[in-house]
Amino acid sequence: MAQILLAEDDESLRKFLAAALVKAGHSVTDFGDGSDAFECIKGVTFDLLLTDIVMPGMDGIELAKRAAELNAALKIMFITGFAAVALHPASGAPKQAKVLSKPFHLREIVAEVDRMLAAA
Repeated sequence: MAQILLAEDDESLRKFLAAALVKAGHSVTDFGDGSDAFECIKGVTFDLLLTDIVMPGMDGIELAKRAAELNAALKIMFITGFAAVALHPASGAPKQAKVLSKPFHLREIVAEVDRMLAAA
């Protein structure tokens, strides 16, 4: 079971994702704001950060950069409708981060999370 931090400001999407990941056997802590998610990650070790890019407070790219500084082993996946922003070198997004474009199917994201967590 992996510890996943989910940051997504769309509440209905966040709840669906969290439920699907819990059903797949993971432990999920979720937030609708990047700043709140960052406060949590300071005190808890997570295996994966699953974050939207555009959010109130702290955006997902800044959240990922700061989280990676705290935990170099943290795996990062962006879920976004703005994939080009995350993939652009000037964004400063962690290079090891995976980007999954919205819209996606819940089975697709659960499978991708499992693949990321299985990778050494």
